[in-house]
Amino acid sequence: MSINASRREFLRRASLIGGTVGAAGAPFALNLSMMNAAAAQAAGGYKAIVCLFLYGGNDSANMVLPTDAASWTAYTTTRSTAPDPIALRAVGTAPNTAAGTGLLDYIGGVLPIVPNFTAFAAPNNTRTYALHPTMVEAQTLFTAGRLGVIANAGPLIEPIANKAAYRSNASRKPAKLFSHNDQQSTWQAMAPEGAKVGWGGKLGDLVASSNTQAIFTNISASGNAVFMAGNTVFQYQVGSGGATSIRGLPGVDANLFGSAAAGTALQNLITADNSHLFAKEYNAITKRSVDARGAFQAAYAPTDAAVPQVTPYNNPVTRATANNGLAQQLRTVARIISASSSLGATRQIFFVSMGGFDTHDNENRSHSDLMARLSHALGEFDRLLGARRNEVTLFTGSDFGRTFTSNGDGTDHGWGAHHFVMGGAVRGKEIYGRFPQVGLNHDDEVGSGSFLPQVSVDQIGGTLGKWFGVSDANLDLVFPNLRNFQRDLGFFA
Repeated sequence: MSINASRREFLRRASLIGGTVGAAGAPFALNLSMMNAAAAQAAGGYKAIVCLFLYGGNDSANMVLPTDAASWTAYTTTRSTAPDPIALRAVGTAPNTAAGTGLLDYIGGVLPIVPNFTAFAAPNNTRTYALHPTMVEAQTLFTAGRLGVIANAGPLIEPIANKAAYRSNASRKPAKLFSHNDQQSTWQAMAPEGAKVGWGGKLGDLVASSNTQAIFTNISASGNAVFMAGNTVFQYQVGSGGATSIRGLPGVDANLFGSAAAGTALQNLITADNSHLFAKEYNAITKRSVDARGAFQAAYAPTDAAVPQVTPYNNPVTRATANNGLAQQLRTVARIISASSSLGATRQIFFVSMGGFDTHDNENRSHSDLMARLSHALGEFDRLLGARRNEVTLFTGSDFGRTFTSNGDGTDHGWGAHHFVMGGAVRGKEIYGRFPQVGLNHDDEVGSGSFLPQVSVDQIGGTLGKWFGVSDANLDLVFPNLRNFQRDLGFFA
């Protein structure tokens, strides 16, 4: 016997309540289906969140730096380990562009930034700060007030006051710290490797009903990521050319086996109704995919002419211009945002990423290039968004920060890290959260200069979710540890 669509959907939701999240999850699952269109409407207009994930563990201590005298002395002392010291040059050091000079001399001194200190003042306002020398675009965005720094953030269950509390196990700690796969998952899904649902996906669950075509709520331009997987929302994966296609179908390939009619026959075969229940459901899913691709491409294709191309970036290692894959991913996102009305979307969540941050060695060369690409991509995304930048907020995430100590050529796995939040709605030119002491043997580190986070991932997600129009009650369902912290970091005006 057949099962109609509404009954099938009811059973699917019931199975989620009973089999996936248990009885405590019932309010969450019911809220998914009932409450969020009104909340999104109340928040007003189109909004998008972009997660930019830096795979490998970004050495953010060389991305955002304190430059006051005491901090700089601790920085240069700790990061000058031979044979290849990773301490950057001081503010005001002119770039030495002579052909034979070393890379750190070639890129010059760190770039000063001057926070307003109105959102989070003491004790941050007793120090001065800078960005990596290759981050010219990020410096410009910070000064313009569209980029802020979130200091010393990482996965936490509850606040951990200091090193003694960490070592005594007086406070609960996230599982499997310092592990790449587990901490990537914990950042994206609040649980170690094996988690199936991410907090970007859960936010998507809550806002999908405000979109005419819910399938375009969560879109990844960088493959599969647990961050984007929801209980009811699935991540729609795209590339620079648009939606992933089934080869051979009309509109994808002109001819299949040399025949235009063969493509039509194939499409009819894989999307037709069927008396066999398994084949019936499989073909129905395939048809939805084919139809979704057609709708997506119809809205996306015209944006290639409307959204400017990205420019090359300057590679500090080769000293030549080069293409920037991250900037291309963000152009894809900008194109989708420009087509949001055609896609029937008022709330969207995007995922982009860049790898290469596991800098155990060769850090000077690799990290300088990574920072140049990151900064360039942020600048290009801001430019491409133009007047729509007020509707879009980008934030960075990464496995973890890295040790403040150097191993002589790079850094090792740490915990807390500094991150960026960017957008027209962001209260930029600020540092959110207490900036940690740098160096060794103090309460802000748990060994080898691995920073003890003071800002939780839950707080970052909760602040974004509130801007997105999600109620406090539903934020507690997405971020179960949020109630242990200050709920809103304040980086929206």
